[in-house]
Amino acid sequence: MRLLVITPHYEPDTAPTGLIITSLVSQWAEKGHQIEVITSLPWYEKHEISDQWKGRLVRKEENGPVTVTRLHPFPQEKSKTLRRAVSFLAFSLLALVVAIFKKGPFDAVVALAPPLTLGNVGKALAVRHRCKLILNLQDIFPDVAIALGKVKSRFLIKSLQKYEKFTYRGSDALTVLSKDLEENVSNKISSMRIPPKVEVIPNFLISESIKPQSRYTKYREEYELGEKLVVMYAGNLGNSQSFELMIKAAENHEKREDVIYVINGSGVMSETLKDKATELRNLKVIDYQPIKRLSEVLATADIHIVPLRTGLGHMSVPSKIYSVFAAGRPVLASVDSETEIERIIRASGAGIAVQPDDFNSFRDRLEELIENSELREEMGNKARIWLEKWYSPEVIAGSYLDLVQQ
Repeated sequence: MRLLVITPHYEPDTAPTGLIITSLVSQWAEKGHQIEVITSLPWYEKHEISDQWKGRLVRKEENGPVTVTRLHPFPQEKSKTLRRAVSFLAFSLLALVVAIFKKGPFDAVVALAPPLTLGNVGKALAVRHRCKLILNLQDIFPDVAIALGKVKSRFLIKSLQKYEKFTYRGSDALTVLSKDLEENVSNKISSMRIPPKVEVIPNFLISESIKPQSRYTKYREEYELGEKLVVMYAGNLGNSQSFELMIKAAENHEKREDVIYVINGSGVMSETLKDKATELRNLKVIDYQPIKRLSEVLATADIHIVPLRTGLGHMSVPSKIYSVFAAGRPVLASVDSETEIERIIRASGAGIAVQPDDFNSFRDRLEELIENSELREEMGNKARIWLEKWYSPEVIAGSYLDLVQQ
């Protein structure tokens, strides 16, 4: 088969969705399929184009059955909501112009969203090449933006919701990451005369190099963490995370010499969190590390935190939990009840889930993990065992091919 993939990120860009789609493309290529990828120049880590990729609007590379065309993403900081929306639109239009001249035939277009604009690029290309459209939804827009208060105007909310339904209409299949997202999307398309199929296809571990290892890492030495018990958040520093929980917990433990809190990553909250770290001697905020250090970073922690704000557990599934499980470390998650993350933690026995933004519960369960090394070890072992039974990239890649062939 020939597949046309439209994605906002692709390796060596470090965005989790980029790593996931790169792995899927590799699996499809190994099965003998040809893939054309339209994506952006790498920009995710610092929200600007990486130095070695600057200087050209379009770059093209070929690697056997995979051809990758990289386009200028017109990057903007996440805090600049309007500018960011304009940049997504500009990138999507450029992707459409470039992709529409790709020589067919194609068996399917696979488009990743957000941004939703790429869904409509995919729709136009599917019509142009007379093939199927598989739209992969990594989270649900505009629901997340509304929940975070980024969109407040009733008129704008209704307009975005109409645009969302317009984007879904005409797809042959919508893929989502969990049962929660399946229910969310199915409700929105139920009134369509011919609604697209909604299929749950979860994400997976994006790096097979992540293995359980000693907590005594070079990272621990480099950042002078010593023998202290490390409570860590590693990932995007955005508005979706309740960092207030970790900050309050650090304040609660400020007199303890044996516990330190580490926030590792980058994003719109970076400067705010770094400012806070100057006030707390037991809080470190460390910049995003190269992907090759991911296993080492995760192993440094004794406890990992997944702090989603209220309501967001029904709209997204942070892929970082698979990486933490692979590292064999326990998780304390602040997430909505009966959501995918809570179900995974409950089924695996690899951690503890509390209600989002509930500091008292968060503090008490964190204290339980801090004071019980045997419980931490038991949960970490269960995390790795569960992960090894989870879907492999090969299985997930096959699920997408099945959708194309149906």
